[in-house]
Amino acid sequence: MVEGIVFVISGPAGVGKTTLCDRLLKEFDGTVSRVVTATTRKPRVGETPGNDYHFMSEEEFLSKVDEGAFIEHERVHGNLYGTLKQSILSGAGGRAGNDYLLNIDVNGAFSLKKFSEEHEALRGSVFSVFILPRSLEQLRARLEGRGTDDEDEIDRRLATAVAEIEKKDQFDLVLESGEREEDYRRLKKYFAQCSEFNQSET
Repeated sequence: MVEGIVFVISGPAGVGKTTLCDRLLKEFDGTVSRVVTATTRKPRVGETPGNDYHFMSEEEFLSKVDEGAFIEHERVHGNLYGTLKQSILSGAGGRAGNDYLLNIDVNGAFSLKKFSEEHEALRGSVFSVFILPRSLEQLRARLEGRGTDDEDEIDRRLATAVAEIEKKDQFDLVLESGEREEDYRRLKKYFAQCSEFNQSET
């Protein structure tokens, strides 16, 4: 059974989700566990298997889908992504009582929320945050600055972002991205509130 909270961060590609997640993990090291999700995309420079993602072939991923191993899975920008049930239900990192952090896409966040409502071990423990870019122009600049995507891919990601932004009000908190330090301060404050609320309820 999950004793801590499951804190979900979502939003368009390039909005700064990974940076925010990394800061939370560093500051709350020992009490927050990253839930490592699975993907069929190729590792980027600096990413390591089992730490950033569980990298799988499409055949392996689809085999696990058939086995019912995923809480949620989605195809995003041509690649498959998913959260394995074992990652949360058996205790992420093997440390019961921890809070768990996920960085997943919008549809994945909704699927996880639905899954949590249907399973007593997770019910009431999932809190979701949507990171909203200040503008699409800002988002394009960030995507171009990463240097990992060509113009066609950036255009696809921006089109996806528009569709994701339309769903933002279905999240527990919408955090409009501005200055990095202020973004993190607000995210950390909400995370602490959610964690404290969960502790008071248990």
